[in-house]
Amino acid sequence: MNGVITFLLTMNPDSSLAFYRDTLGLTFVRDDSFALVFDMHGVMLRISRVPEFVPAQHTVLGWETSDIGAEVAALVRKGVSVERYPDMGQDAHGICTFPTGDKVCWFKDPDGNLLSLSQHAAIRA
Repeated sequence: MNGVITFLLTMNPDSSLAFYRDTLGLTFVRDDSFALVFDMHGVMLRISRVPEFVPAQHTVLGWETSDIGAEVAALVRKGVSVERYPDMGQDAHGICTFPTGDKVCWFKDPDGNLLSLSQHAAIRA
């Protein structure tokens, strides 16, 4: 096996294209009529068109960052809403810090797919 391919679903391809390309800054490769295809630094993301689906209630795609505060602030400036969960101890910016020092912030795409930004203590060390 070679490279990784990851998949998401959309009922709103125009909104997904704008969100993943313009808001998140992913490289749009093509629309093959079945899916929107993006390059995520060598990992293919295929966002498949579907007539309907129920988004998962868990994170389906996430990114590692070395400065979660700056990344979250940039997303908020672009109009992204941070998800807040009771009893997760999120700070004023929606960032949750775990006892290990790992930090996570969650947000949704236009179809309700739950995405995340993470900053892991072990990776920063």
